[in-house]
Amino acid sequence: IKAGETVAIVGPNGAGKTSLLKCLYGEYSNFLGDIYLNGKSLKTFNIKDIAKKIAVVSQHSESAFNLTVLDIVAMGLIPHKGLFDTNTDVDRHNIEQALTKVDLINKKNQIFSTLSGGEQQRVLIARAIVQAPDILIMDEPTNHLDMYYQHQILMLAKTLNITLLITIHDLNLAAQYCDRIIMLNNGKLVADNTPEAVFTSSKLTEVFKLECAIDKNPFTQSTRITFSGINHCVNDESAWLHS
Repeated sequence: IKAGETVAIVGPNGAGKTSLLKCLYGEYSNFLGDIYLNGKSLKTFNIKDIAKKIAVVSQHSESAFNLTVLDIVAMGLIPHKGLFDTNTDVDRHNIEQALTKVDLINKKNQIFSTLSGGEQQRVLIARAIVQAPDILIMDEPTNHLDMYYQHQILMLAKTLNITLLITIHDLNLAAQYCDRIIMLNNGKLVADNTPEAVFTSSKLTEVFKLECAIDKNPFTQSTRITFSGINHCVNDESAWLHS
């Protein structure tokens, strides 16, 4: 992945998207093959060193109990602190700047678990800003968000001007916001190229088992995919629906 690139990993449920991400940020370590971070094997890094380079916004928010928004965002400082270090005035300024950037400074003292799904995602991005990584990994960041917040989260991530690697189910969002698409199916690489090259009707029908039409988004001119629906499924696996 090139520095500054925005890359989407797409594919059906069970294709291996989240498992791949967990290998890339060190949660899974018993993988076969090699992963390199800045030319150095990932297995030579400890978790804290990985966290200095890679921030993660996971699919499921951590159990925050009664932690405030400030508490959650301050966690971004942990990779850069010693065991007994306390936060400085500069740290506190950076935390507030990050919350201002995600437009949540007015909720800094609110309990994280009381926020909406979109607000929680923005808090986790603020934590990533404070963490100051080279790479931000986001696993299904638009899940359970309405249309407005889906676009807001992706636009916000793009403004960070760092390398972004995301898994996402909405292929049209991937086409609109990503420079490159990696398509997986059954744990294998199917395609790796620009959205225009990857999102073809033949490739998509092969992987997602639905006929589809490809055209252009009239507002952004990005690739737009329209799936036909289950009545035009290309195999017989949906027969149970009609039995």
